[in-house]
Amino acid sequence: MRVMVLVKATDESERGFSPTAETMEMMEAMGRFNDELIKAGIMLPGSGDGLKPSSEGKRIAFDGPGRTLIDGPFAETRELVAGFWLWDVKDMAEAVAWVKRCPNPMPGPSEIEIRPLYEMADLQ
Repeated sequence: MRVMVLVKATDESERGFSPTAETMEMMEAMGRFNDELIKAGIMLPGSGDGLKPSSEGKRIAFDGPGRTLIDGPFAETRELVAGFWLWDVKDMAEAVAWVKRCPNPMPGPSEIEIRPLYEMADLQ
């Protein structure tokens, strides 16, 4: 089962990364956790990265044939994503167990969301 694990943004992550001793220690702990995921065969290639603040992002709104460009920053910080992984796990319980082992990805309170990806079997 493949899942996307989403690190939810916070007000602090939306301000951008500043290389303080605290953030560097947090990044090192996350690096060690990523190494564990790789060794266990959980983390898929091309994932495990942080995202820059939404102020540096763009959205494209679709309405039929129309397209509208929306510049960041975007409202509702709690609904934004600050980082992600793609994992290959046995089931949701295994994904939950790994997330519970994860170091806190933010200096303060934070959330991580786990979402299963559609597989071909789901579409038949």
